[in-house]
Amino acid sequence: MQRIIQKAKDFNELVMFEHSIFSLPFIFIAMVVAADGWFGFWLLFMGVLAALSARNFAMGVNRFADRDIDAQNPRTANRPNVDGRLGVQSILLFIGVNALIFIAVAYMINSLAFMLSIPILFVLGSYSYFKRFSPLAHIILGLSLGLAPIAGVIAVSATVTLWSVLLSLGVIFWVAGFDLLYSLQDIEFDREEGLHSIPSIYGAEATLFISALFHMLSVIFWLLFVWAAGLGFFAFVAAFGSGVVLAYEQKLVRKDFTQIDRAFFTVNGYLGIAFFLLIVLDRIVS
Repeated sequence: MQRIIQKAKDFNELVMFEHSIFSLPFIFIAMVVAADGWFGFWLLFMGVLAALSARNFAMGVNRFADRDIDAQNPRTANRPNVDGRLGVQSILLFIGVNALIFIAVAYMINSLAFMLSIPILFVLGSYSYFKRFSPLAHIILGLSLGLAPIAGVIAVSATVTLWSVLLSLGVIFWVAGFDLLYSLQDIEFDREEGLHSIPSIYGAEATLFISALFHMLSVIFWLLFVWAAGLGFFAFVAAFGSGVVLAYEQKLVRKDFTQIDRAFFTVNGYLGIAFFLLIVLDRIVS
Protein backbone atom coordinates (compact mmCIF):
# COMPACT_ATOMS: atom_id res chain seq x y z
CA MET A 1 0.00 0.00 0.00
CA GLN A 2 2.83 2.37 0.86
CA ARG A 3 4.39 1.70 -2.52
CA ILE A 4 1.12 2.49 -4.30
CA ILE A 5 0.76 5.74 -2.36
CA GLN A 6 4.32 6.74 -3.20
CA LYS A 7 3.80 5.93 -6.87
CA ALA A 8 0.66 8.08 -6.89
CA LYS A 9 2.67 10.93 -5.37
CA ASP A 10 5.32 10.50 -8.06
CA PHE A 11 2.72 10.72 -10.83
CA ASN A 12 1.19 13.75 -9.13
CA GLU A 13 4.60 15.42 -9.14
CA LEU A 14 5.09 14.38 -12.76
CA VAL A 15 1.99 16.12 -14.08
CA MET A 16 1.12 18.48 -11.20
CA PHE A 17 -2.60 17.70 -11.02
CA GLU A 18 -3.29 20.91 -9.09
CA HIS A 19 -2.39 22.97 -12.18
CA SER A 20 -5.56 21.72 -13.87
CA ILE A 21 -7.00 24.88 -12.33
CA PHE A 22 -5.90 26.72 -15.49
CA SER A 23 -8.16 24.83 -17.91
CA LEU A 24 -11.10 23.64 -15.80
CA PRO A 25 -12.73 27.07 -15.19
CA PHE A 26 -12.87 27.87 -18.91
CA ILE A 27 -14.36 24.58 -20.01
CA PHE A 28 -17.09 25.12 -17.41
CA ILE A 29 -17.56 28.77 -18.42
CA ALA A 30 -18.31 27.53 -21.94
CA MET A 31 -20.66 24.84 -20.64
CA VAL A 32 -22.58 27.28 -18.43
CA VAL A 33 -23.02 29.75 -21.29
CA ALA A 34 -23.94 27.04 -23.83
CA ALA A 35 -26.55 25.58 -21.47
CA ASP A 36 -27.65 29.04 -20.27
CA GLY A 37 -27.15 27.82 -16.73
CA TRP A 38 -26.77 24.41 -15.11
CA PHE A 39 -25.78 21.66 -17.55
CA GLY A 40 -26.31 18.62 -15.29
CA PHE A 41 -24.21 16.31 -13.14
CA TRP A 42 -23.46 13.90 -16.00
CA LEU A 43 -21.75 16.56 -18.09
CA LEU A 44 -20.05 17.92 -14.98
CA PHE A 45 -18.49 14.51 -14.37
CA MET A 46 -17.66 14.03 -18.05
CA GLY A 47 -16.16 17.51 -18.28
CA VAL A 48 -13.88 16.97 -15.30
CA LEU A 49 -12.81 13.55 -16.56
CA ALA A 50 -12.13 14.85 -20.08
CA ALA A 51 -10.14 17.85 -18.84
CA LEU A 52 -8.04 15.82 -16.41
CA SER A 53 -7.30 12.97 -18.82
CA ALA A 54 -6.42 15.42 -21.62
CA ARG A 55 -4.08 17.35 -19.37
CA ASN A 56 -2.51 14.18 -17.95
CA PHE A 57 -1.90 12.97 -21.50
CA ALA A 58 -0.31 16.29 -22.52
CA MET A 59 1.89 16.50 -19.43
CA GLY A 60 2.87 12.85 -19.73
CA VAL A 61 3.98 13.37 -23.34
CA ASN A 62 5.85 16.50 -22.31
CA ARG A 63 7.72 14.75 -19.50
CA PHE A 64 8.49 11.78 -21.73
CA ALA A 65 9.74 13.92 -24.61
CA ASP A 66 11.75 16.22 -22.35
CA ARG A 67 13.63 13.58 -20.36
CA ASP A 68 16.96 14.57 -21.87
CA ILE A 69 16.32 18.31 -21.56
CA ASP A 70 15.02 18.09 -17.98
CA ALA A 71 18.08 16.10 -16.94
CA GLN A 72 20.37 18.95 -18.04
CA ASN A 73 18.35 21.76 -16.46
CA PRO A 74 19.08 22.35 -12.73
CA ARG A 75 15.49 23.59 -12.26
CA THR A 76 14.00 20.30 -13.47
CA ALA A 77 16.69 17.72 -12.70
CA ASN A 78 14.74 16.35 -9.70
CA ARG A 79 11.56 15.54 -11.61
CA PRO A 80 10.33 11.90 -11.43
CA ASN A 81 10.88 11.40 -15.18
CA VAL A 82 14.58 12.20 -14.69
CA ASP A 83 15.69 10.87 -11.31
CA GLY A 84 14.48 7.29 -11.87
CA ARG A 85 11.34 7.28 -9.76
CA LEU A 86 9.22 6.76 -12.91
CA GLY A 87 10.62 4.69 -15.76
CA VAL A 88 9.90 5.04 -19.45
CA GLN A 89 7.39 2.16 -19.48
CA SER A 90 5.43 3.64 -16.56
CA ILE A 91 5.22 7.03 -18.25
CA LEU A 92 4.18 5.52 -21.60
CA LEU A 93 1.48 3.45 -19.86
CA PHE A 94 0.26 6.60 -18.10
CA ILE A 95 0.09 8.42 -21.45
CA GLY A 96 -1.77 5.55 -23.13
CA VAL A 97 -4.32 5.09 -20.34
CA ASN A 98 -5.18 8.80 -20.26
CA ALA A 99 -5.49 8.92 -24.06
CA LEU A 100 -7.96 6.01 -23.95
CA ILE A 101 -9.92 7.64 -21.12
CA PHE A 102 -10.19 10.88 -23.08
CA ILE A 103 -11.36 9.12 -26.26
CA ALA A 104 -13.86 7.01 -24.29
CA VAL A 105 -15.28 10.07 -22.55
CA ALA A 106 -15.60 11.88 -25.88
CA TYR A 107 -17.44 8.87 -27.31
CA MET A 108 -19.91 8.93 -24.40
CA ILE A 109 -20.57 12.64 -24.81
CA ASN A 110 -21.54 12.85 -28.50
CA SER A 111 -20.36 11.96 -32.00
CA LEU A 112 -18.71 15.32 -32.72
CA ALA A 113 -16.68 15.13 -29.52
CA PHE A 114 -15.58 11.60 -30.43
CA MET A 115 -14.65 12.61 -33.98
CA LEU A 116 -12.44 15.44 -32.70
CA SER A 117 -10.86 13.55 -29.81
CA ILE A 118 -7.83 12.17 -31.68
CA PRO A 119 -7.01 15.47 -33.47
CA ILE A 120 -7.19 17.19 -30.09
CA LEU A 121 -4.77 14.67 -28.60
CA PHE A 122 -2.43 15.30 -31.53
CA VAL A 123 -2.41 19.05 -30.76
CA LEU A 124 -1.88 18.40 -27.05
CA GLY A 125 1.06 16.12 -27.74
CA SER A 126 2.73 18.37 -30.32
CA TYR A 127 3.65 21.14 -27.88
CA SER A 128 6.53 19.17 -26.41
CA TYR A 129 8.32 18.97 -29.76
CA PHE A 130 7.75 22.48 -31.12
CA LYS A 131 10.38 24.17 -28.94
CA ARG A 132 13.02 22.03 -30.64
CA PHE A 133 12.50 23.88 -33.93
CA SER A 134 10.08 26.82 -33.51
CA PRO A 135 9.39 29.70 -31.09
CA LEU A 136 5.68 29.09 -31.77
CA ALA A 137 5.73 26.54 -28.94
CA HIS A 138 4.25 29.18 -26.62
CA ILE A 139 1.27 29.57 -28.96
CA ILE A 140 0.87 25.79 -29.23
CA LEU A 141 0.68 25.57 -25.44
CA GLY A 142 -1.96 28.30 -25.51
CA LEU A 143 -3.87 26.39 -28.17
CA SER A 144 -3.74 23.24 -26.05
CA LEU A 145 -5.57 24.96 -23.20
CA GLY A 146 -7.60 27.13 -25.56
CA LEU A 147 -9.36 24.06 -26.93
CA ALA A 148 -11.07 23.61 -23.55
CA PRO A 149 -13.91 26.14 -24.09
CA ILE A 150 -14.68 24.77 -27.55
CA ALA A 151 -14.74 21.27 -26.06
CA GLY A 152 -17.18 22.53 -23.42
CA VAL A 153 -19.59 23.89 -26.03
CA ILE A 154 -19.37 20.72 -28.08
CA ALA A 155 -20.21 18.68 -24.97
CA VAL A 156 -23.38 20.68 -24.35
CA SER A 157 -24.66 21.46 -27.85
CA ALA A 158 -22.56 19.41 -30.34
CA THR A 159 -21.77 22.67 -32.18
CA VAL A 160 -18.98 25.26 -32.31
CA THR A 161 -20.23 28.82 -31.80
CA LEU A 162 -18.59 32.17 -32.57
CA TRP A 163 -18.51 33.18 -28.92
CA SER A 164 -16.76 29.93 -27.97
CA VAL A 165 -14.04 30.64 -30.56
CA LEU A 166 -13.60 34.15 -29.14
CA LEU A 167 -13.40 32.75 -25.62
CA SER A 168 -10.83 30.23 -26.79
CA LEU A 169 -8.72 32.89 -28.51
CA GLY A 170 -8.65 34.77 -25.22
CA VAL A 171 -7.43 31.65 -23.43
CA ILE A 172 -4.79 31.00 -26.12
CA PHE A 173 -3.20 34.45 -25.72
CA TRP A 174 -3.61 34.37 -21.94
CA VAL A 175 -1.72 31.08 -21.65
CA ALA A 176 0.91 32.03 -24.26
CA GLY A 177 1.45 35.31 -22.42
CA PHE A 178 2.09 33.76 -19.04
CA ASP A 179 4.14 30.93 -20.56
CA LEU A 180 6.45 33.59 -21.99
CA LEU A 181 6.91 34.99 -18.50
CA TYR A 182 7.52 31.52 -17.08
CA SER A 183 10.09 30.71 -19.76
CA LEU A 184 12.21 33.68 -18.68
CA GLN A 185 13.53 31.40 -15.93
CA ASP A 186 15.26 29.22 -18.55
CA ILE A 187 16.52 31.89 -20.94
CA GLU A 188 20.22 31.04 -20.55
CA PHE A 189 19.63 27.29 -20.48
CA ASP A 190 17.52 27.43 -23.65
CA ARG A 191 20.26 29.37 -25.42
CA GLU A 192 22.90 26.86 -24.38
CA GLU A 193 20.77 23.91 -25.51
CA GLY A 194 19.62 25.54 -28.75
CA LEU A 195 15.94 25.50 -27.78
CA HIS A 196 13.68 27.86 -29.72
CA SER A 197 11.91 29.78 -26.98
CA ILE A 198 11.09 33.44 -27.59
CA PRO A 199 13.22 34.58 -24.60
CA SER A 200 16.28 32.68 -25.83
CA ILE A 201 15.97 34.17 -29.34
CA TYR A 202 14.77 37.73 -28.73
CA GLY A 203 15.79 38.42 -25.12
CA ALA A 204 13.99 39.39 -21.93
CA GLU A 205 12.80 42.86 -22.92
CA ALA A 206 11.20 41.68 -26.16
CA THR A 207 9.63 38.76 -24.31
CA LEU A 208 8.05 41.08 -21.75
CA PHE A 209 6.65 43.24 -24.56
CA ILE A 210 5.22 40.26 -26.47
CA SER A 211 3.75 38.82 -23.27
CA ALA A 212 2.02 42.13 -22.48
CA LEU A 213 0.72 42.30 -26.07
CA PHE A 214 -0.65 38.77 -25.83
CA HIS A 215 -2.40 39.60 -22.56
CA MET A 216 -3.95 42.71 -24.12
CA LEU A 217 -5.26 40.53 -26.94
CA SER A 218 -6.68 38.03 -24.45
CA VAL A 219 -8.71 40.76 -22.74
CA ILE A 220 -9.97 42.06 -26.11
CA PHE A 221 -11.09 38.58 -27.15
CA TRP A 222 -12.77 37.99 -23.79
CA LEU A 223 -14.69 41.26 -24.17
CA LEU A 224 -15.73 40.17 -27.66
CA PHE A 225 -16.81 36.81 -26.19
CA VAL A 226 -19.06 38.55 -23.66
CA TRP A 227 -20.58 40.68 -26.43
CA ALA A 228 -21.05 37.81 -28.90
CA ALA A 229 -22.62 35.57 -26.25
CA GLY A 230 -25.05 38.30 -25.21
CA LEU A 231 -23.93 38.20 -21.59
CA GLY A 232 -24.54 40.87 -18.97
CA PHE A 233 -22.87 43.19 -16.49
CA PHE A 234 -21.00 40.63 -14.39
CA ALA A 235 -19.54 39.00 -17.49
CA PHE A 236 -18.12 42.35 -18.56
CA VAL A 237 -16.73 42.75 -15.04
CA ALA A 238 -15.03 39.36 -15.49
CA ALA A 239 -13.41 40.44 -18.76
CA PHE A 240 -12.32 43.88 -17.53
CA GLY A 241 -11.22 42.41 -14.19
CA SER A 242 -9.02 39.90 -15.97
CA GLY A 243 -7.23 42.84 -17.57
CA VAL A 244 -6.50 44.30 -14.14
CA VAL A 245 -5.20 40.95 -12.90
CA LEU A 246 -2.98 40.47 -15.94
CA ALA A 247 -1.61 44.01 -15.59
CA TYR A 248 -0.70 43.15 -11.99
CA GLU A 249 0.97 39.94 -13.18
CA GLN A 250 3.03 41.87 -15.72
CA LYS A 251 4.04 44.41 -13.09
CA LEU A 252 4.95 41.67 -10.63
CA VAL A 253 7.34 39.96 -13.04
CA ARG A 254 8.89 43.19 -14.30
CA LYS A 255 9.63 44.25 -10.75
CA ASP A 256 11.30 41.01 -9.71
CA PHE A 257 11.96 37.91 -11.83
CA THR A 258 11.97 35.81 -8.66
CA GLN A 259 8.19 36.43 -8.56
CA ILE A 260 7.64 34.42 -11.76
CA ASP A 261 6.35 31.34 -9.93
CA ARG A 262 3.91 33.47 -7.91
CA ALA A 263 2.69 35.20 -11.06
CA PHE A 264 2.40 31.93 -13.00
CA PHE A 265 0.61 29.75 -10.46
CA THR A 266 -1.16 31.98 -7.93
CA VAL A 267 -2.30 34.96 -10.01
CA ASN A 268 -3.43 32.92 -13.02
CA GLY A 269 -5.18 30.38 -10.81
CA TYR A 270 -7.25 33.11 -9.17
CA LEU A 271 -8.03 34.68 -12.55
CA GLY A 272 -9.67 31.54 -13.91
CA ILE A 273 -11.73 30.89 -10.79
CA ALA A 274 -12.91 34.51 -10.51
CA PHE A 275 -13.84 34.58 -14.21
CA PHE A 276 -15.92 31.43 -13.80
CA LEU A 277 -17.72 32.64 -10.66
CA LEU A 278 -18.62 35.95 -12.28
CA ILE A 279 -20.03 34.17 -15.35
CA VAL A 280 -22.12 31.95 -13.08
CA LEU A 281 -23.34 35.04 -11.20
CA ASP A 282 -24.18 36.70 -14.50
CA ARG A 283 -26.33 33.72 -15.52
CA ILE A 284 -28.06 33.66 -12.13
CA VAL A 285 -29.09 37.33 -12.14
CA SER A 286 -29.90 37.61 -15.86
